[in-house]
Amino acid sequence: MPAVDNILFSRRRAERFAQLLDEANGGRRHHVRSRVDDQLAPLVAVGQRLSAERPSVEVDPEFRTGLRAMLLATAEREGLGTPAASTAADPDGKRTTGSTRGSLLPAVTARRARARGAILVGIAAGAVAVSGISAASENAVPGDALYGMKRSTERAQLALASSDISRGQLFLDFARTRLGEAAELRGDQVGFSAVLDDMDADTRQGVRLLTTTAVQRSDAAGLDAVNTFVTGQRRAVSDLLDGAGRADRERTRRSLTLLDAVRERSDALRAAIGCGLPAPVASDTLGPAPASCPADR
Repeated sequence: MPAVDNILFSRRRAERFAQLLDEANGGRRHHVRSRVDDQLAPLVAVGQRLSAERPSVEVDPEFRTGLRAMLLATAEREGLGTPAASTAADPDGKRTTGSTRGSLLPAVTARRARARGAILVGIAAGAVAVSGISAASENAVPGDALYGMKRSTERAQLALASSDISRGQLFLDFARTRLGEAAELRGDQVGFSAVLDDMDADTRQGVRLLTTTAVQRSDAAGLDAVNTFVTGQRRAVSDLLDGAGRADRERTRRSLTLLDAVRERSDALRAAIGCGLPAPVASDTLGPAPASCPADR
């Protein structure tokens, strides 16, 4: 029965954590001690700190909306806020619970609901705190303490994106971000080259998603986003050449070559969509590779 014991122990820990957190916030004290109190004390302290020390950075309204929707969905799935089923009564007005255990079920259910509610509150507070840290990491560059948080936030954004178009646009936004980091790392040959490698990888990922969607839908709207990106990005990448050493200049030109290839691919796909060619079968790192329109052959 070790699995059952582990489940019961986890539930008791959660219920005790809910009690301690409630007491710490001024709730009714439970004049009992548990053997796990010492283990839970650091978590209770973190919970208090998260509630007292709100992040100074403004949280994105879209994040708040998404977090609220997630918590409401979790609460509904877990049955939080749902009243316990009332017990039936016999004609004499007495409850008809079959056993003492049955009469305890509503109380047990309420304790579990409070425990789950406390955990959800902790998750919410932690998520808001993390969002503040994420915002503070926006200007981090490779080597900074918060850079890992910055990249983790980007991966989370990709995971939450609702479509390939959204993911493609996010990748292009990340490529712009990598460009800003590269500007801060000029003179650091290794760091500068590594950031441009990441920038080019983000560019390819974003372009591939947007060009593929454009071809599948026979809609050039995604290509408009690609061309807008290339125009601004190429100008900014060219600025990296000013005052750069030989190695940095050579690496920068490789990124410019990639942007030229992206623009050429976008224009070719736009022409193929315009003349009604079927979706290309061949593809590469930039997405579908179209054939030429009949008039151009």
